[in-house]
Amino acid sequence: MNRIVVVSNRVQAPQEGTVQAGGLAVALDGVMAKRGGLWFGWSGQIADSASRTVHTTQVGSIRYATIDLTREEHDRYYNDFSNGTLWPLLHSMPDSMAFDRRAAQVYRDVNQRMTEALLPLLRPTDLIWVHDYHLTAMPAMLRARGVTAPIGFFLHIPFPAPDLLCSVPQASALIRDLLGADLIGLQTPNDVENFVAAAQRLTGATRLPGSSEVQFAGRRIRVSAFPVEIDAAEFAAAAEAAWRSPATERLRRSLTGQALILGIDRLDPTKGLPQRLTGYRRLLETRSDYRRRVTFLQIAAESRKEVSAYRELREALNFEAGAINSEWGEPDWTPLRIVARGGARNTVAGYMREARVGLVTPLRDGMNLVAKEYVAAQDPQDPGVLVLSRFAGASHQLPAALLVNPHDPDDIADALDRALSMSLAERQGRWLECWRTLENATPAAWGRAFLSALTRADIAAPLAETRERLFIPRPAPEQGMRLI
Repeated sequence: MNRIVVVSNRVQAPQEGTVQAGGLAVALDGVMAKRGGLWFGWSGQIADSASRTVHTTQVGSIRYATIDLTREEHDRYYNDFSNGTLWPLLHSMPDSMAFDRRAAQVYRDVNQRMTEALLPLLRPTDLIWVHDYHLTAMPAMLRARGVTAPIGFFLHIPFPAPDLLCSVPQASALIRDLLGADLIGLQTPNDVENFVAAAQRLTGATRLPGSSEVQFAGRRIRVSAFPVEIDAAEFAAAAEAAWRSPATERLRRSLTGQALILGIDRLDPTKGLPQRLTGYRRLLETRSDYRRRVTFLQIAAESRKEVSAYRELREALNFEAGAINSEWGEPDWTPLRIVARGGARNTVAGYMREARVGLVTPLRDGMNLVAKEYVAAQDPQDPGVLVLSRFAGASHQLPAALLVNPHDPDDIADALDRALSMSLAERQGRWLECWRTLENATPAAWGRAFLSALTRADIAAPLAETRERLFIPRPAPEQGMRLI
């Protein structure tokens, strides 16, 4: 049985007898525990200088192996290029993207250093699964070093249309790097079509008739959708228990009979939070009968505080929240509550079950598991209504939600009005349709499906390491440019 090798940006080994938090850990823990596995990536530690030292620890049948990064590597590879260039680019937000050739080169250098550190740990019969936008160069780098084991790559965030992808210099080389994999997994069929179109247009890859497979450099690469899942039954049980908890009871008492609209997100420009507040403002402006009858609670946990765009977003939200509350609030009614920190998972599950409306309106999202969690948290006899951005990957699986354009405040206001006034029968019908999509899916089943497909993938021939095939930004002395 093949050993599984997982490669991700960040790795944190759990203590013996504990389970890691996080979707990827939940998805792969059971699979790797049975078959044995290696999990490799960055330790989360900053070192004074680059080192070849690999830190390893064994927990059960899983071996965790990590390397440290230098401060410059972290700043340029992680902050500047991964999160400053690739994150907004892949979310179809090129106006928020900054490109600097020096950061692009460090990104590639870190991918190369990780590849070199991983190579001695590999076995010929391994199944190698590389995760996410931090490590797009690794599939081709592994092939260039002679690795013939099956390589899978999964992108957890969206993939843009080819025209948008071209906003980053040398985009075609980035695609070539990914085509070093045997299997490329994306969240939705739309992402698959975007990637295949980009591969055809930017690299000359050929799409095989009647499939999403492409042929490139004499190899066949399968490109497929593998939507990430939650354990809906487990989350439903947690929500039902948490609904009776003191924390949810305190929230319920504070509402004094008002209907709760709930949003839960990381504080991130892709989540559409300013647009969401504008939509809520439009509801209060145009439907005066909702004043004093609803309360909107937005939980927006801060993240990436070192990135200026995130700090600016926090300031903008604070300003708009203050404006809404000062304009529409009453001495005994605050229409909008914002909490800029996360909460315990079970506590949030209880809030979801209490909420009459789950408002999930990202500008673009690979999947958005909050939408699925909101559905799972509901009381089947008296469910709330999910208002969901049509640009979230989850909308492909949850068409019974009220789908909105997050850029249109009137569309959001109309959906909120419909959700708040919806009959019990319609709420039950829409919830049941969503639930049937989720009830038998689990993160572990998602992981098994990808690994099963990878096992069947054709074993690739090594690629030559050339500057034309690999994403190798050429260093330049000039200052990096900002692309709009």
